[in-house]
Amino acid sequence: MSNLIPVDQIKTMAQAVVSSGLFGMKTEAQATALMLIAQAEGYHPALAARDYHIIQGRPTLKAETMMARFQQQGGKVEWKTLTDQEVTATFSHPSGGSATITWTFEQAKKANLTGKDNWKNYPRAMLRARVVSEGIRTVFPGVVLGVYTPEEMQDIPTHAQHKDMGAAVVVEAPEPKISQEHPYNIYKGDGEVYQSFPDMDGYIDGMRELIGRINGSNMFDEVKKEKIQRLMEFNTAGIEALPTIFNLRMKQVLRDSGALAPKPVEPPQILEEGMDFL
Repeated sequence: MSNLIPVDQIKTMAQAVVSSGLFGMKTEAQATALMLIAQAEGYHPALAARDYHIIQGRPTLKAETMMARFQQQGGKVEWKTLTDQEVTATFSHPSGGSATITWTFEQAKKANLTGKDNWKNYPRAMLRARVVSEGIRTVFPGVVLGVYTPEEMQDIPTHAQHKDMGAAVVVEAPEPKISQEHPYNIYKGDGEVYQSFPDMDGYIDGMRELIGRINGSNMFDEVKKEKIQRLMEFNTAGIEALPTIFNLRMKQVLRDSGALAPKPVEPPQILEEGMDFL
């Protein structure tokens, strides 16, 4: 039995969220879209109101939520410095290694981020949000998937200045080149690289690990199947381009993980009476 909540019920919840005026969602469409995202990620749709903010018309994920999801999926953080002038922390995850991230007020000032009231009144919180976002993106980007924190989104100018550059010149796009350093890529979208590997063995192990993470997550089974199906759609061409022995190894990994159907077993041939084996 499916645990998915029907869209009509999600719309009813979205109406209530917008009517409450508590979560920064101005329209039913915004609330519904965020609730559908939450459900696709394996969370109850109502949690979208708790975890997301709409800033400048775009969904943002609270730093606390990023941190909670990161830790729930095996991530660790060790805070080194936590002051109004500097925030430093070391982030680690079994799949992404570790990285020490530092943000200073002086660094933010040079980037022209400190002019708004939030930076003047709560510098430590703003620095902490930057460290959390950058640290998690560095060692385990699957937690955030392109979503920014409210603090980051507030620092993005609402109106970009435009300069008249004259008539556009149409040029042919160059043929994509495969990096010689990282020629084996796992794609999470059409042309969007999730992770790169320097050799075929790493590529195969990376695919095994990624599918294992999806299967081991707390998402609904339907969502897991959809994510693995999309993963296969984006990576089939690369897998088929592998040399024969590596292609067979990769497909066995995919069969073992359930991403590919088991190879059909051919029925044994029935020898006619009187036939020998030679």
